[in-house]
Amino acid sequence: MPCVSGMGGCVTAPALWPAWPSSRRPQDSDATGEEACRERTDRLCPLRLVHQFLRSRHRRDGGHSATRWAEPAMTLVGRRSEVRRILDVIEAERGESRMLILLGEAGAGKTRLVAAVADHARGSGRVVLTCQGSEAESQQSFASLHQLLLPVLPEVGTLAEHLRGALESAVGIAPVGGQLDPMLLRVAVLTLLTGVSRRRPVLLVVDDVQHCDRDSLDVLGFVARRIAAEDVSVLLTSRGQTPPDGVAGDLPTLLLGPLSEQAAAELVDAQPHPPTGRTRIDVLLQAGGNPLAIIELCRAAKMGGTRALPGGGLPQTERIQQMYAARLHGLPEITRRLILYAAASEYEDLATIMAAAGAGPDIAVWAPAEAAGLVTVADGRVAFRHPLARAGSYHGAPAYLRQRAHRNLAAVLTADPARRAWHLAAACLGRDESVAAALEDTAELAERRGGFFAAARALERSAECSLAAGDRARRYAKALRAANNAGDPSWVRELYDKVTALTHDPDVLGLAACGAGMALSLFGHQRESFKVLLEALEPKPPKHGTTALALTAVLQGVAFQSGLPEVRERIAGLLDRIETGGGDTPYAELGTIAAFDAVRASTLAGAEPTNAPELLRRTLRPNPPEPLVGVAQMNRLSAVGCIAWAADESELCVESLRQAYAMFRTYGSMGVAAPTLALTGSALIDTGRWAEADDLLEEAGTLAAVHKLRHLEIDVEALRVTLQALRGQPVVMPADPAWTAVGLEENRATHARLLHAAGIAAVSAGDFDGAFRQFRLLFDEDGAPLHYFLSHRSVADLAAAAQRTGQGEEAARIVAAVRTALGPRPTTRMTLLLHHAAALIGDPKDAEHHFRLATVNPAGEEWPLARAQARLHYAQWLRRRRRPLDARPLLATALESFNRLGAIGLAEEARGELRASGVAGSPAPADALAGLTAQQRQIVRLAAQGLRNREIAEQLMLSPRTVSYHLYNVYPKLGVTSRNQLRALLGDL
Repeated sequence: MPCVSGMGGCVTAPALWPAWPSSRRPQDSDATGEEACRERTDRLCPLRLVHQFLRSRHRRDGGHSATRWAEPAMTLVGRRSEVRRILDVIEAERGESRMLILLGEAGAGKTRLVAAVADHARGSGRVVLTCQGSEAESQQSFASLHQLLLPVLPEVGTLAEHLRGALESAVGIAPVGGQLDPMLLRVAVLTLLTGVSRRRPVLLVVDDVQHCDRDSLDVLGFVARRIAAEDVSVLLTSRGQTPPDGVAGDLPTLLLGPLSEQAAAELVDAQPHPPTGRTRIDVLLQAGGNPLAIIELCRAAKMGGTRALPGGGLPQTERIQQMYAARLHGLPEITRRLILYAAASEYEDLATIMAAAGAGPDIAVWAPAEAAGLVTVADGRVAFRHPLARAGSYHGAPAYLRQRAHRNLAAVLTADPARRAWHLAAACLGRDESVAAALEDTAELAERRGGFFAAARALERSAECSLAAGDRARRYAKALRAANNAGDPSWVRELYDKVTALTHDPDVLGLAACGAGMALSLFGHQRESFKVLLEALEPKPPKHGTTALALTAVLQGVAFQSGLPEVRERIAGLLDRIETGGGDTPYAELGTIAAFDAVRASTLAGAEPTNAPELLRRTLRPNPPEPLVGVAQMNRLSAVGCIAWAADESELCVESLRQAYAMFRTYGSMGVAAPTLALTGSALIDTGRWAEADDLLEEAGTLAAVHKLRHLEIDVEALRVTLQALRGQPVVMPADPAWTAVGLEENRATHARLLHAAGIAAVSAGDFDGAFRQFRLLFDEDGAPLHYFLSHRSVADLAAAAQRTGQGEEAARIVAAVRTALGPRPTTRMTLLLHHAAALIGDPKDAEHHFRLATVNPAGEEWPLARAQARLHYAQWLRRRRRPLDARPLLATALESFNRLGAIGLAEEARGELRASGVAGSPAPADALAGLTAQQRQIVRLAAQGLRNREIAEQLMLSPRTVSYHLYNVYPKLGVTSRNQLRALLGDL
């Protein structure tokens, strides 16, 4: 009898042959039996046509295609086009998208379709790494990642020590030695898969991705976005019509719909005992084209006739679950008991299940379940043949038996506290403080490993098991903080609603509101964040001063990002009411006077930047009252960096935030630093550290993508466009439809960055009319700024564009409004920018006076690009007045600055002005690498090969920061701005 699988409608090829028509049986045919078999196999095997297509494509490509598929070992009825689509994605050229998510309802055949593809991939010489999502393991941090990487874990030893340690700790093969850095883990997995793919092509298959733990999905998402250049393909499956939470919504998708009527009929006829007559029609009608339903309904019809078919009143998934549960009735009692324990644990090992069930060592008791097609037992483990088989087996048992199973499993899992805690929680029908405490301990372990999703889920379940309402509220608030770090805004808001429903304690409410407000702000919902934060501060503020300050500090972040006056104007009044709290505090980072005062000053400076210089001086007073260590010092450094940003002390801003970020990474909480990443990127660009800005923006972009921080993602893209344009590279402002998910009206900081980037890009393209339009939008008709801080920094750019387009009078009104808004004592940077703007579009008789004030102050060297642009414009003004000798030194200095920065377009403009002033161009050095140190030459050659800074650092045993520093100094010497230009330069040499 041909073998038929009960999974996803997939059967071996012989089972697909229809009954021979009586007039054309093999013995009556002119063809031999073998030829007849081949004829019908060709007709009914859709994969054969696909392979013919692939072979023809291989010939058209001159034999260079990667198509090396073996003949299919199994076929899928009615899935020819789907198979072709999957193979095309897997065989795509490098650089093209080789990712696909297969969607469909339960039983559509997703699992068997990808299994067939995986088998063919192995036959073609690919390394196939597979993972089956498990609902039971979805709470276990990095469980899916461990399953996926298990075959290649022996190669972890080839990684650098810090990467190896991160990966081994995450998958549980090494003890956790402190806070796990999520970025190190992601880089470790990326490096591991890259190394494997350079020896053999790799196919990653993740089945039932909706049941994978979110921490694993975050790692896989990071890897997938960066693996396109390698020989790695990714195939996912999920139930439903859309990608599940945790999977990027823009992935290429393939919807596996129901079989056509013809294909469904072929599958019915292919079963070992196909129904006939009305029963056959009933099967086809009730199955609705679902392959698994067809197979199971045919099995049910064979066992009990038409009466065995479930009624049509229940959803199809439940009907199929009922059929699986019905198979249990004919099994021995001990086998049913084992099936229930396996369903309750799913992926526990065989010995654990049998010990918990008290079944003894004889595995023969599993034979009836295997014969019934429910499970397979192999390699010391039990696996259900289909997720619905597990669901039917579990939910078909009475509640008291399910509870007993979880208790018994917990009793034998003494060496695994995390699994034990979850089984205790599953057995807990009401509230149990011991279970709640165990889950809270599990959450702390998950957080130390960087598993924020696992921690948040454990804390949420811990809260549900807590006896006292106060403990529930406290644990929900902790879960909210973990969910906020994990980056799930809807979950954060749901948890916040639970906290507010449980308690009126202003400090617990403040703790929850702080996390909820930050999450809402990072996801672009500034007005909603403002409402949440203000409700926690008024009319009854938290009793503890640190909680009130934390709320107000987050509110200031909302004020800056939103740019809305109604938010900003509340900050000073709220700060006036806050007193330093004594005793214990939920915010250890604010537990010292120095840290508390620094955050308070930072909050006030961000809300009212004109006070920032004085606040910075107070904060930097020598001899703080107490030494700062740990999170308190980290928080103070971050606060100092933010005050320095507001005070236009860019060098201090960069240095302070550098130190703070190093500590954030140590604690594994870079998500908390997200609000400051865009301003640090801006400061790096302003101070000429463009190579370092590249690295920071890459890290910030990764963080934004991993946590779905929409406005940060847009900010980072705007800053990248700005850098490209400044380097003279052709750019096009991205037209990402997803940006509409962020309301620019309530995210004015992001809006201002986009307008500035668009203006710089237009200048780079020589479109000064377009540039003026973009810069002009940073101010309204009356000259009021779109954003109270960022708009003012573009005043010189606006004036330069206006001077080129004859719009000087309109721009002069804006410059005057900015001067008034900044008050009598603007910062040094703004003073220089205002002089620069006035020289370009002010009274012509005062132009040289303003040009000199814009270019002679030594403090202006802190912003080398702005200083060089002022010198260029001054020199152009001098040359138009027939003073070329005065212009030459300014042009030479500006040219040197542009070359050092890598601003190729501006350097070319300065070089043209020098030639026009009578200075001949200087020849390029014969050997551009001759002036570099040996280490710099090594770094340059590796960078020219396309290696990232981290990869170079691993090879040369340096820190990535050292590599970035050397490239920052080397690029201007070589006259390049990118690795592509390095590659061309080394090729020329």
